[in-house]
Amino acid sequence: MKKPILECVAVAAVVGLMGACGSGAAQTQGQAQTAGTKKDQAETAGEETEAQEKEPVTILVAAAASLKYSYDEELIPIFEDKYPWITVEGTYDSSGKLQTQIEEGLEADVFMSAAMQQMEDLEAGGYVDPADEVRLLENKIVLIVPAGSESGLSSFEDIEKAETIALGDPESVPAGQYAKEALTSLELWDAVSARASFGTNVTEVLNWVAEGSADAGIVYATDAATTDQVTVVAEAPEGSLEEPVIYPVAVVKDSANREAAELFVEFLQSEEAMAVFEAYGFSPV
Repeated sequence: MKKPILECVAVAAVVGLMGACGSGAAQTQGQAQTAGTKKDQAETAGEETEAQEKEPVTILVAAAASLKYSYDEELIPIFEDKYPWITVEGTYDSSGKLQTQIEEGLEADVFMSAAMQQMEDLEAGGYVDPADEVRLLENKIVLIVPAGSESGLSSFEDIEKAETIALGDPESVPAGQYAKEALTSLELWDAVSARASFGTNVTEVLNWVAEGSADAGIVYATDAATTDQVTVVAEAPEGSLEEPVIYPVAVVKDSANREAAELFVEFLQSEEAMAVFEAYGFSPV
């Protein structure tokens, strides 16, 4: 009879040991989870403390008109949520106008143009350090007509058939410069420009076509995607532009808020920001 009793005692000891091990493992896991939670809380508290300790600052971003929707609707709110002590104000117009304003004293902290020329001009004038330039996005130019138009235009080259045409002013509007380059390569510029109305920025051109004031116009693909009041006929033919439509961004050299401006430019290069840009029709360079 002693043997069974000993066996029972042994079994009980093993079960007790297993229970102790299980309890110890659970306790260890619980401690790890608690430690992880405390770490997260500490990091959050640290970020909140950092935000509270930071001096509030406002930065001015001078950006091409075609960036207004993506900036105002999503990118700026996301950035301000990440960096609550930084307020971002955007001013939007043709890249050429913004370039002139910066040269004349506009206290912009960040400049983002719709073409390389304006950025390179500011670099040559000492307003932007070439080392700070980031070539961020690519766009396309497209021929558009009013939604429901019965003009019969079916290709980019058909723009010469339109009675009234809207284009950006090639003297200051990158979209107009690209349009002139493409139409010149297609030997259509003289005929088209003779009856074209020239807008002061690409948004103005888009609105003229959308409201039916022009039978056709050339804008960026991203602008055409912002409204259902226009229809895209075609992209500029391959080879009609020597270089792709590139959007560079940089901190302005004399920015009084350089740290905050650099954080914004860094944010624009993040995966989160690029996903927003792509949702608005841009492509990464």
